[in-house]
Amino acid sequence: MDKETIEKVTRLVMEKMNHQKKDHPPTTSGVKVWNHTSSDNDFKTIESTTDAENPVEGKAILSKFPRQQESKPTRSETKSESSTQKGDSEDLQELKSKTPARIGVGRAGVRPKTNTWLRFRYDHAAAVDAVYGNVDRSLLKDLDLFVVNTKVSDQETYIRRPDYGRKLSDEAKEKIQEACKKNPQVQIIVSDGLSSKAIDENLEDVYLSLQQSLKSLGLDVGTSFFIEKGRVAAMDDVGEELKPEVIVYLIGERPGLISAESMSAYLCYKPRKGTIESQRQVVSNIHRGGIPPVEAGAYLGGVIEKILDYEASGVELVKKEG
Repeated sequence: MDKETIEKVTRLVMEKMNHQKKDHPPTTSGVKVWNHTSSDNDFKTIESTTDAENPVEGKAILSKFPRQQESKPTRSETKSESSTQKGDSEDLQELKSKTPARIGVGRAGVRPKTNTWLRFRYDHAAAVDAVYGNVDRSLLKDLDLFVVNTKVSDQETYIRRPDYGRKLSDEAKEKIQEACKKNPQVQIIVSDGLSSKAIDENLEDVYLSLQQSLKSLGLDVGTSFFIEKGRVAAMDDVGEELKPEVIVYLIGERPGLISAESMSAYLCYKPRKGTIESQRQVVSNIHRGGIPPVEAGAYLGGVIEKILDYEASGVELVKKEG
């Protein structure tokens, strides 16, 4: 996507976030989870709401944990469900319209159908390529990101020893100290993680939109760089070296058989050695079929602003919000 379009979309998303509460009154919706081991048509209703208590004006609104309640279907609902069960194809079509998962694909005897099997093999190959591939270096050069390494020496070690991917090499620490701005408000880090393809496909749009969002919010941004074969907790080492207030860590996620190019953004307030996972928060599923990359970049700016206001992230941020 060209820079002019990214700038336009980012501005629209930020304007929408600023007017989200006013323009969209709180609504409540529910998702039914049926108990298929019972003959009584029992189900749980998981309620969710778009409203957030005590929202910060002009900031991103974080969703609350869903409330679960046991419930029984009404007589009319039971009748309705019973009638729809007679036409399974309609139910199946409705389910298929709500998920990209492989459901109702059928079989030929005891085996999957040929097209189903070939599609599975194709998606599995794409996932393997994403894990073992390398990020396009010309992309990193275009975005002016220099490269540092963790203690991982090769991809097999990266997969077998996650702890190595959580620690920067001594050379990386020296390079970061030499090249990076100290004590910024926001530090952006990028890593291939478990999907180089996620970075190739999404990084440019997310990164440019995020930078524009942070600039419009007047936040001080440090020197961005790329960590090769990094894990999420590598941000703790970066926090020790540069002492930023917030780190945004853009990383390729473990590929699935639906998408091999999904990227996540992990955020943490003052990550240091000893930071626990509940202090981090994540915006996941960033790709063409999930959260559009440009919108994700703009949204992250609002989340970072809220983290700075509350001086907390993850579960601690939720507690402070009340």
